[in-house]
Amino acid sequence: MQSTATLRTRRSPRAIYLAALGWAVTVLGSVRLVSYLPTLWAIHASGDSSQHALTTWFTWAAANAAMAAWLYEQHGRRADCAVVINTCNTVMCLLTAALITAYRI
Repeated sequence: MQSTATLRTRRSPRAIYLAALGWAVTVLGSVRLVSYLPTLWAIHASGDSSQHALTTWFTWAAANAAMAAWLYEQHGRRADCAVVINTCNTVMCLLTAALITAYRI
């Protein structure tokens, strides 16, 4: 028979899955933030934003903002890692849209 201490330290498959999922969201969300940089750099370096649709970037910004707000409400009005990542993605989409707009003026 296992001791109480052993039972407390053993994690269920669901707990392991949820922990792995949390790490995946954090890591991939962080990588996603960095993935905006090549687009920003390409637009800036070329000075040409004609191949980038503003509607796409504003739609993505709105979707990220809505997800951040939803997560904030679903997690007891706490700004956890997922909320922060979605908020940062919103900002990066808006920065991209601003850069596109600046080169069209």
